[in-house]
Amino acid sequence: MHFYVTICIPNRSTKSMLYAVKQLIKRYGKNCFRSMTSDRGKEFACFREIEAIGIPFYFAEAYSSWQRGANENSNGLLREFYPKGTLFSAINQEELDRSVSLINERPRKCLGFRSASEMFTQEISNL
Repeated sequence: MHFYVTICIPNRSTKSMLYAVKQLIKRYGKNCFRSMTSDRGKEFACFREIEAIGIPFYFAEAYSSWQRGANENSNGLLREFYPKGTLFSAINQEELDRSVSLINERPRKCLGFRSASEMFTQEISNL
């Protein structure tokens, strides 16, 4: 199950990424995160700080997008709302949240035609 969450950050700096991760932990609790896997972007140089929080951190191999398949699929779904070339700096968090909510509310065959939102809500109620 892949519940999609986005947080607008001002830039791709380590500081911005760490802020976003801390916001996610604040919103959902550390127990919602079994691990994090990222590409090799410079913004993830904060991986040691994330591991210090207690979340194991992994890097996908270079040019191996299939190692983060659910993420790549979700990014493709987001591209239905924001085509390639869209400047995300011109999109506010509220607009982005509406788009992501529509993605998370879609029934999915792989989830028995339940939505990611339904599954996520069920999972966090079990924590």
